[in-house]
Amino acid sequence: MPSYDIYGLGAALVDTEITVSDADLAEFGVEKGVMTLADEARQHTLLNHLEGHLCHASRASGGSAANSIIAAQYFGAKTFYSCKVADDENGHFYLNDLAKAGVAYPEHLGTLSGITGKCLVMITPDAERTMNTFLGISATLSVAEIDEEALKASKYVYIEGYLVTSPTGRAAAIRLRELAKQFGVKTAVSLSDPAIVEYFYGDLRAMVGEGIDLLFCNRAEALQFTQTDNLEDACAGLRKVAKTFAITLGSEGAAIFNGESLITVPAPKVVAVDTNGAGDMFAGAFLYAITQGQDYAAAGALAARAAAQVVSQFGPRLRPEQHQPLLQA
Repeated sequence: MPSYDIYGLGAALVDTEITVSDADLAEFGVEKGVMTLADEARQHTLLNHLEGHLCHASRASGGSAANSIIAAQYFGAKTFYSCKVADDENGHFYLNDLAKAGVAYPEHLGTLSGITGKCLVMITPDAERTMNTFLGISATLSVAEIDEEALKASKYVYIEGYLVTSPTGRAAAIRLRELAKQFGVKTAVSLSDPAIVEYFYGDLRAMVGEGIDLLFCNRAEALQFTQTDNLEDACAGLRKVAKTFAITLGSEGAAIFNGESLITVPAPKVVAVDTNGAGDMFAGAFLYAITQGQDYAAAGALAARAAAQVVSQFGPRLRPEQHQPLLQA
């Protein structure tokens, strides 16, 4: 059994990215800047209305944790990803993308009937991303998808907060955290989205349990999760549930707590065109760096560079060849 730097658990979604106006969102009653769960019919309605808006990064394998795991792999980490896809065209596309990146995954994936999850990502002119997600078979992600042997061979597990939207996914996330503790594997969790924190607050708290090693979130998620109205109080609140954490602050960079002190990491100056995937890339680059022995300041600097690169182009991920140059910066 090979050893892994990071074991990820999350939804498997095929992303379709489109550029829209604020008027488009208003017309269809879509809440801007957050992820909203939808059925397949709702997605079809939106796609039909917005036909012709496809931008050049029209389709990519996604899911928050998957984006992070694939990024870490391209930087040079060894990774394993547990998810759930169906035996359909999108499922095959998804697994091919994981394999192409070098990410290991359970052998049984892609053999079940059903529909692979899909995410419609709408990008407005201010670069904000708004997501409309049909989970498909990912809604039934469960403890059955956990590969204990791969977990035992890993340094870190990484769990996306989006899993709280599914009862079986939530149970899988909690079980994975418990097993990681049992096996001496460190735990990292992302809060994923402000709306997730707002509507699934208690479930997220249960996912974090008595505490984790590393928490990723943005400013809005940090304030929502700690029930505070300023960053200083939010940091104090996060220290009660996470030994270390990283709060992304957009163009202001990030605030990182390494277990002893708070580090401020500046963000490179870029022109943002698409913020989809920025937090995922930050987490992936950060996890890569710390599993390779880098300190939190160096990890934060790499993560900030990588996230800045992502927001300066369309799509939730970087092209494979864009990763290595960031390590030399």
